[in-house]
Amino acid sequence: MKRFWKDVTIIDGAIALDGRLARTPARAALTLPVSALAQAVAEEWRGAGETVDPRAMPLTGLANAAIDRAGPDLAASLARYAESELLAYRAEAPPELVAREAEAWNPLLEWARGRYDVAFAVTTGIVHLAQPPATVARLGAVVGALDAFRLAGLAPLVTIGGSLVAALGVLEGAIGAEAAFDACHLDELWQAGRWGEDALAAQARDQARADFLAGARFLALLAA
Repeated sequence: MKRFWKDVTIIDGAIALDGRLARTPARAALTLPVSALAQAVAEEWRGAGETVDPRAMPLTGLANAAIDRAGPDLAASLARYAESELLAYRAEAPPELVAREAEAWNPLLEWARGRYDVAFAVTTGIVHLAQPPATVARLGAVVGALDAFRLAGLAPLVTIGGSLVAALGVLEGAIGAEAAFDACHLDELWQAGRWGEDALAAQARDQARADFLAGARFLALLAA
């Protein structure tokens, strides 16, 4: 899309381009629920080049998703990650990796246990281990209670990180976004540090990190 506007303003929480309301892909008004998020989205539109690159406007993309698509289906999809919580699957060896996982992941599981009154089954290897039904139900209820904008912001954290617990930790301020990303990619980062990696793998992880951090920033702006 070519840039067709000069001025970006905010009208009652909605983004306006030269005085006309910006629209989502589904043609709804691009309206944000809080001023901080509206200002940040407006800055993305102000900073767009002559040819608009949606990848350079991640907050706008998440807002579009919140308005057009976030709802019970998304909540159910994210809640299912509780059934195969990443932090419950530990390496058997080498000892250094086992220790790093315990150091990074145990505090998050302990936080979730205390915060939501749940229990987790932890195992080694990759064979599926069912989590307690009460845990799955409780975390599902937590996700289901979120509004559309928080669901949209939470989605990249869950899907990129693979951990519902870490994503909720970011949402509730129990862990920083950078630390959460590194925790969710601990095994990959450890392998890269030990054996090295090619440029394509590093580039893919950098993009994943950017998308993860955008989701975290979206959530933070909602709470501002």
